[in-house]
Amino acid sequence: MFRRGMAARLACAAACLIAEVALAPSHAQTLTMRSALSRALAASPRLTAAERDVGIATGQRIQAGALLNPELSYEQDDSFGSGKYRGTRSAETTLQISQAFELFGKRDARIAAGAAGVEVAAIQRKAVRLEVLSETAIAFLSVLGAQRRIQILDEQIAAIDRLTPLLRRRVEAGASSPAETGRAEVASALVKADRERFKATLASARRELAVLMGDPAAKFGEVSGRLDTTGKPPTFQSVVAAIDANPQLVRWTAVYAQRNAELLLARLKPYPDVRIAAGWRHFNETNDDAVRLTLSVPIPVFDQNQGNILSAQESLAKTRAERETNRNALVVIAGRAYDSLQGSLRELAVLREVAIPKAVEASEAISQGYGQGRFTLLEVLDAQASVTQARLREQEALQNFHAGVATIEGLVGNPFTLARESAR
Repeated sequence: MFRRGMAARLACAAACLIAEVALAPSHAQTLTMRSALSRALAASPRLTAAERDVGIATGQRIQAGALLNPELSYEQDDSFGSGKYRGTRSAETTLQISQAFELFGKRDARIAAGAAGVEVAAIQRKAVRLEVLSETAIAFLSVLGAQRRIQILDEQIAAIDRLTPLLRRRVEAGASSPAETGRAEVASALVKADRERFKATLASARRELAVLMGDPAAKFGEVSGRLDTTGKPPTFQSVVAAIDANPQLVRWTAVYAQRNAELLLARLKPYPDVRIAAGWRHFNETNDDAVRLTLSVPIPVFDQNQGNILSAQESLAKTRAERETNRNALVVIAGRAYDSLQGSLRELAVLREVAIPKAVEASEAISQGYGQGRFTLLEVLDAQASVTQARLREQEALQNFHAGVATIEGLVGNPFTLARESAR
């Protein structure tokens, strides 16, 4: 049901929203979904921060594998005292180099923890990438939906304005009251007021999309894409099953390995390491030389690292609960998105099968009858408003459907296959 391939294909998140990039003469460049996603990935500070986290973890992994540095020491005994030890005549000087050797696989445990940390950071970067793509797709849909709603209102304003010549003729013929002219002007003004409200919504949506693409203000023209294509989503059970592939959940496997390595390291710490030293000693009094060898081993009597072991055990045991908490949160988000898109599909079915066709049919019949004097202006305006409201509802439902698709695809990590329906 789910195709492989990560978020590079999340352009499908809006279900056939991608169109070819085009330049409109004397206008800013038209923005497509593909271009918006690419620009968002290139500009996202969250993704940059996630990449730095990978670098940080890589540095920690390198440091975990570093060997302990040797120590060079110089000692001088039997000097600057009294009697024959006055000055340095009887001094014994020692130049020594020592090296500590970690035993019982401590270094290997540190390396394993560091390697798991790199994997955690890399997987988390994938999760952030999916989030950026999903958020950008939803922001793009908001702009596209606002554009379409403004177009619908423009169509209604034009339809009202087309009534003006006919209305004037009816007033001149005495078939209508002069007050109807004012009523038409009020209706047109109210729709224009709605249009201004949607323009403000569009401006906010454009700014949000621009910020996601790294710009403080929108520098693109219109966005290009289609909302009118829908499809039948897979079952919610398959969506939930696919959520286990989400990087936010996959990374818990690496977290478990990291914490397991940290527990092993905590358990190994009480085991003593060995320090071996070799030096050269010179006796000034006899002008003789000798080799000095030292072997030291700490005795773990007082500190056996019990507190850190307990802490590491609890941290490891906590991993499963944290993963389940994370998974439950993702399932809730997916459920909301799935219910939203299913509700949108049902709403679209009612609007497309009944509401819009009947509203258009009634509006056309009333408009024709108005010219013949069979209907009032109020009935004409009401019929036109019904068509507009039905189409606005359709656009809202389409936007909600595709936003739900984008949200779920951001959670499952792959575009899911929709059984396509023909577009209107």
